[in-house]
Amino acid sequence: MKKKILFIMNNLNCGGAEKALISLLETIDYSMYDVDVYLLRHTGLFLSKLPPEVNLLQEPVEYKYFDMSMRKAVFQCLRKGNLKIALLRLLAGSIYVSEKNRIRCEQRVWKYLAKSLPNLETHYDIAIGYLEKNPIYFCIDKVKASKKIGFIHNDYDKLGMDPNLDQVYFNQLNHLVTVSEECGHILRERFPTLSQNIEVMHNIVSPAAIHKLSMETVNLKEKDITIVSVGRLNYQKGFELAVESCKGLIQAGYPIKWYIIGEGEERASLERLIEKHDLKDNFILLGIKENPYPYIREADIYVQPSKFEGKSIAIDEAKILQKPIVVTNFSTAKDQIRNKINGLVVAMTPAAVCEGIREIIDNDALRKQLIVNLSAEMLGTEAEIYKLYQLFV
Repeated sequence: MKKKILFIMNNLNCGGAEKALISLLETIDYSMYDVDVYLLRHTGLFLSKLPPEVNLLQEPVEYKYFDMSMRKAVFQCLRKGNLKIALLRLLAGSIYVSEKNRIRCEQRVWKYLAKSLPNLETHYDIAIGYLEKNPIYFCIDKVKASKKIGFIHNDYDKLGMDPNLDQVYFNQLNHLVTVSEECGHILRERFPTLSQNIEVMHNIVSPAAIHKLSMETVNLKEKDITIVSVGRLNYQKGFELAVESCKGLIQAGYPIKWYIIGEGEERASLERLIEKHDLKDNFILLGIKENPYPYIREADIYVQPSKFEGKSIAIDEAKILQKPIVVTNFSTAKDQIRNKINGLVVAMTPAAVCEGIREIIDNDALRKQLIVNLSAEMLGTEAEIYKLYQLFV
């Protein structure tokens, strides 16, 4: 008899965890499992990528009131006579005003959001909160399941969360899963009483699928040296470092075109920085691309200037496409890049990123050796799905 599995996620916007979920759902054995997916919002580029075997549950109508301005939400609730939701939204609004840490704000608001959302009636064999905060909290508070699993997709200590609040929820999970050995080490140090329940499961990437998708035609190849970076335009990804590094390369006489694939709340500030340094012809924000792989394939160099990561799917994809890679020395970088073996790990400064890129451009022997070493790596992680199956037992 098939086991019934539930995955819980905020949405399917273009991000690493969302992409990882799609890859997992494309790999899972549907002869063994019936799979439901519950999204707080039915939005995102990857929504159309859900496999046909997946049953997408109805979107909770109440959530939208916590995803709009308080004034608009309260007005709409009162107009519909929904006094309870109006009050809960007001209480949540007081936290939005008083809590300056946006991450902890989301954690604290959950107690009001939870009272607004209905419980799921179906009993599941396994329920999985596939992201920190709301998906894990929902898994614990709103779902009936024989076994509950939570996923952390980042360096927990860099997320800025309140571990005391999370401890209460993590205590109720059968397993807490993260995506790299370093992330696992960080979680065991932060939550020592849960050490036996913390597991590592790498994100699933398929080299065959990536190579196939990369063959789509795009027009990036020029006489200039082409750099590509992929990620949300937010603080974590460090793209202001990339802009400053690009400035240094241009000033040093390198003909650079640097393309960023992604979207986010820092677009306006990055555009101002690009304008300030007169780089509009050299540093290009491409926005979200449903298929980023042709852009990576066309690049001369891939750069990840992040401040922190869990395990970057984009770096794994650049490795699969055998691109010379420069990454900053965030805490989990060593889980993916060995300095001067399959990429360069540099300090988290514009000067260091610039120097790493210059070294790959100028040192032909190093560049070729990086590509040779990448070509010899076994980079497919489809077998990671069996780690998840073991947790289901």
